[in-house]
Amino acid sequence: MGSAAELAAAVLMVAGFPALMLAALVPSVPAFAAAAAVTYLADHYLHRKGSYLINRLGKVRAGLSIRFLIRQLLLVLLLARLSLADNLIYYGAIACFIAFYGLQAPHGALVQLIRNRRRMPVATRNVDLASRIRIPDAPPRGLLHRSAEKMLHLDLAAVVGILVAAQAKSALIGFIGIGITVALATLYVLALVPFVRGRKIPPNAEKVLAAVDDWLGEYKPETVLYFSGSKDSAYQVNMWLDTMEKLESKPLIILRERAILNSLAPTTVPVICVPGGVHLMNMDLSTVRVALYAANVGKNIHMLRVPTIKHVFIGHGDSDKLASVNPYSKVYDEVWTAGRAGRDRYAIADVGVRDDDIVEVGRPQLAPIQTWQGVPEGRIPTVLYAPTWEGWDGNPGNTSVVLAGENIVKQLVQADPPVRVLYKPHPFTGNVSKEAGAAHRRITALVQKAAAERAINSRFIADTTAQAQAKAELDRIQARLAQLSGSGGDRGDEAVATRDGLTDVARHEEAARLRAEWNDAYWRSFPSWEHRVITGAEPRLYDCFNVSDAMVSDISSVVSDFIASGKPYAVTDSAGVGVEEFKRNNTAVRAAVILSNSASELGELLGAVRAPEADRLAEDRKELKRYLLGPDEPTSLEQFNTAVANLALKAETRNVGQQSRDAAALAESEAELANAVPGQRVPTAGDTDGVGTG
Repeated sequence: MGSAAELAAAVLMVAGFPALMLAALVPSVPAFAAAAAVTYLADHYLHRKGSYLINRLGKVRAGLSIRFLIRQLLLVLLLARLSLADNLIYYGAIACFIAFYGLQAPHGALVQLIRNRRRMPVATRNVDLASRIRIPDAPPRGLLHRSAEKMLHLDLAAVVGILVAAQAKSALIGFIGIGITVALATLYVLALVPFVRGRKIPPNAEKVLAAVDDWLGEYKPETVLYFSGSKDSAYQVNMWLDTMEKLESKPLIILRERAILNSLAPTTVPVICVPGGVHLMNMDLSTVRVALYAANVGKNIHMLRVPTIKHVFIGHGDSDKLASVNPYSKVYDEVWTAGRAGRDRYAIADVGVRDDDIVEVGRPQLAPIQTWQGVPEGRIPTVLYAPTWEGWDGNPGNTSVVLAGENIVKQLVQADPPVRVLYKPHPFTGNVSKEAGAAHRRITALVQKAAAERAINSRFIADTTAQAQAKAELDRIQARLAQLSGSGGDRGDEAVATRDGLTDVARHEEAARLRAEWNDAYWRSFPSWEHRVITGAEPRLYDCFNVSDAMVSDISSVVSDFIASGKPYAVTDSAGVGVEEFKRNNTAVRAAVILSNSASELGELLGAVRAPEADRLAEDRKELKRYLLGPDEPTSLEQFNTAVANLALKAETRNVGQQSRDAAALAESEAELANAVPGQRVPTAGDTDGVGTG
């Protein structure tokens, strides 16, 4: 419902209209002016905040235009109740509002036309289209941003003028206000006209697509990462960007939704967003040999139809969830898994994916995860609690937050010898289940209360000087990152973003270095014993892995990823299926401490952290790491590049063979055609058929 301030503004705005009617009926000009001011200000505030409540008002037929129209009609009613129906100001007000609404139609049409014409059939990043086609600057932001609201608020001059005229019994001021409103509305419409004609509109779809094909012919991409999905799924493609940048073949990223393009993390890889299926199918991808798919979605068919490309499902995580053995996967030429476990999952699931089509390539994204060297001298251990969310199906085994989360955190913050707790919940926690949302808030409160108590405990000493220096460093880094990302600036619209979307490699590398420095400074900006609730994109999950000595989590790819660190971990059996059944059903927990919802088994996890020599699961974790993620050597990136090269060779072999077969078939067809046509008969001296005898 939005913040309390937004709710209060909505209440004031809605209550203001009955007040307007009452003031018009009384009639009272001052009361009407006061109520009108409240509705104007509340409306403006809600729009500026982008409040969800504004959309709700539109759904119940109380949209923006209706609200302004009602206020204007009530103003006319006020004039009538003031016995001004025979006054020129009365007719002037009616004529003004009719003319004003008459201008709304061309204004709205022009705004929509400009937006449509500036929406590119293909939006790009890191693709040089500016040298091939002319893409003009976007209209000034002031013309199109919240344009309907701005246009309607131009009636303010007329409303104020008419109210002053009604109170002063003088029509002159009213007509001045009316003139200002009509003049400004007309000028607004006229200001939009140049942007729907001539050189101020981008080239048409045919020219843009031709320019993209021209660029493709010059760049000659070899490996494509193809992705389609909702805005919330952008992380699934973002996790592969670093790997794509390190490919030994020429990479290209193809997206299908503009929302994904807008949520894409910075990258130096060329990106093409093609919303239209026909446009994609007509695109020249003749040099591409390998297409990688991070998700199983319906729009994959638009790329899967290309026979000259070998298609691979790489997924966006590695876990024992059903999504990891989706029967849809058999449409691909190959399925790449991290290790042997992925191969075995498909064999057990028996969904039609052949063992010969599975390739183990490791997990290139896990390279940033550091292996455990034990708890550093002089620092108390850190335990990360990173539960997953509740999911859509209501299964109690999805998340530990509801049934076990508070027990886990209570025992950790009360542990003796002490440990530090980092709580990093899944960003979707509470989206479906109110119980999960409430439990998350209670866990957050527990962690924050424990942190406050520890801060005033003389047993824990903070180096305030070092922390102040780290915080100053954070501010400096954040300021520079803001400069590099251009935050606060106007990037223009989609056409301008396509034209100017070439990544400066030096700035990109500097930003990557600064993000690493930011992460280091972040952990130094507070005591190493301070409990912490970590939400948002930064610090990243893997950064939390690296500063932790153990983790408690649920069945998800988080567990599989954490195994790369070699550190002790625990997984909660929230559904209560029992230890043996839980391990049998979930490969990733075979080297874990299994927790019941009471979390009474946490002592074993903490014991393994404090005394690694007594850790009975250490060897099991090493074996499980190899099984789930493959060998450490060669590196996962090397395995991945080798798999891409091998599949590209298969695609090229297939294409060459197909060309040879096509050439042979064509030659055979031509030979058959030649044999089927009789040769020309040479006439003899006595042959007079069809020849005149004179």
